Amino acid sequence: MILIKTYTANIVIDAKAKLGEGPSWDQSFGRLLWVDIEGYQLHIYDPSTQQDRTVDVGEHISAVVPYLENEVIVALISGLYRLNIQTGEKILIHDPEEGRPGNRFNDGKCDPAGRFLAGTMSLNGESEQGAFYSLSTEGNVSLLIDEVSTSNGLAWSADHSTLYYIDTPTLEIVSFDYDVQEGTISNKQVIATVDESEGYPDGMTIDAEGMLWVARWGGQRVSRIDPTSGEVIGEVSLPVNCVTSCAFGGEHLDELYITTAQDDSEDQPLAGGLFMVKPGVKGMPTIAFNQGQRASSLEQSIS
Repeated sequence: MILIKTYTANIVIDAKAKLGEGPSWDQSFGRLLWVDIEGYQLHIYDPSTQQDRTVDVGEHISAVVPYLENEVIVALISGLYRLNIQTGEKILIHDPEEGRPGNRFNDGKCDPAGRFLAGTMSLNGESEQGAFYSLSTEGNVSLLIDEVSTSNGLAWSADHSTLYYIDTPTLEIVSFDYDVQEGTISNKQVIATVDESEGYPDGMTIDAEGMLWVARWGGQRVSRIDPTSGEVIGEVSLPVNCVTSCAFGGEHLDELYITTAQDDSEDQPLAGGLFMVKPGVKGMPTIAFNQGQRASSLEQSIS
């Protein structure tokens, strides 16, 4: 019998986000980036001051990753953009779903080489209408997976050779062999199938011990899952049904930040808040877009 270690997350910001998602730790500037998809807001949280600043982007914003001090890379309903967090200016990099008006982006993260991987989903809940894309550091987009229903959690192993991925309705966490030089995937394998009664698998991160932390939509929890066995070995409980994603942050990467969403329950006043727990393990650093090259090649590609 597996002993499941339990944790309790505490509220950090009672943000009342409609659909909080996509936490991403910006190590260079000591801030947590996260989004409210349905509220059209980018959130920028500074743990040192406990201040949470918002930028209204005027449309669905589904994912954000670090880039420069005053710019981030975001997935909006109209495409992938550079966003100036001081002025709100948006510069389109690429819209791979220009011909799919019924879709929006969902979760996204940077791979170890600094590419931005992000997937889409149907706005109307239609199955297999989304896809999963990779934005190169030169601004080019390639298709990694087609016929995705709800593209969601992403994480890479410490040696960069494995990509973990979630298409939520499948209830599965899968792995791919990942070629970090080429940015390609192969050899799909199911490593875990979760119990629907404990919530659908949503956003995901990985810790320094190689264990996956998976937000459970409808399950009031984040599950720590061993990818070698597929077993749940730890659980973080929250007073909120719709737990959407998680990311390690803080100066020592030992703080697990958790985003949530509102639902129709009247007895959950903290729904849509940002939570945090210190689970006693550290996370892997968040990779910024174009890390190592920064603005040079992207500037040239869209100038």
